[in-house]
Amino acid sequence: MKKVLKIMSVLLAVAVVAVSFAACSDSTDDASNTNGGADTQAVKVIDINLSDEEYAFGVDKNQPELMEEANALIAEIKADGTLDEICNRYFGGGTPVGVTSAALDTSKDQLVVATNAEFEPFEYKSGDTFYGIDMEIAQLLADRLGKELVIQDMNFDAVVLSVQQQQCDIAMAGLTVSEERAQQVDFTESYYEASQKLIVRGDDTTFDACTDKASVDAILNGLDSSVKIGGQNGTTGQSYVQGSEDLGFAGLQAQFVGYQSGSLAVNDLINGNVDYVIIDAAPAEAIVSSINAVN
Repeated sequence: MKKVLKIMSVLLAVAVVAVSFAACSDSTDDASNTNGGADTQAVKVIDINLSDEEYAFGVDKNQPELMEEANALIAEIKADGTLDEICNRYFGGGTPVGVTSAALDTSKDQLVVATNAEFEPFEYKSGDTFYGIDMEIAQLLADRLGKELVIQDMNFDAVVLSVQQQQCDIAMAGLTVSEERAQQVDFTESYYEASQKLIVRGDDTTFDACTDKASVDAILNGLDSSVKIGGQNGTTGQSYVQGSEDLGFAGLQAQFVGYQSGSLAVNDLINGNVDYVIIDAAPAEAIVSSINAVN
């Protein structure tokens, strides 16, 4: 009887150990399924400025009165806080104000603005309505002049040319001031300080240890021609990669791949068709935030 009891005790102990082991295994599996790793963002911005730039509006050289009024408006909205209020609607969680374009009609007194509505938060569209810092200022300028506002949406690299050719009165498209562009249009006073930033895939750690522009530049300057960097055609990002004496960029060995918009470049980054993207800082943040929200 004692032997039977002893055997039963041993079997019971083995069963308890087996159950305990099974429970531990289930717990480990559950933990593995639950904590298999934090979700990685699709893309991320390296938060280091690669340049220092100024945005201004480009006015038809044959319209000095328009230049005078545009500069007066810029000075006024800087002084009375209106510019800060507009920027806060896009950077501070405010509510953007939509702007509607009239149809172009040469028989009417109109202010014709050239833009590229692929550059959030400065200009973008939802349906037929324009939004953005530049677009709200465009409406203020038209109101000041007592004119009907017409917004001509086009590829970015056509914006300045359209004003030079007098197809439009003023370019309002997040334009970086440069000597080359100043040969085509007259620039107003600056209204915004900008910079270029680098976008990488979310799992790319190449630049994670960088603390300043010099450390980012050191890596970028070490890239060879097999590396592809995307950006929007005609923008400062293209000049940064390809080089520009005007803007003081030495250029990189990496290839530049041009797109009609920064968002197309970032989507190609996600798809693995380019290695990095360089675009203006504010649009970079807007694009990355939008893409990560749905990925």
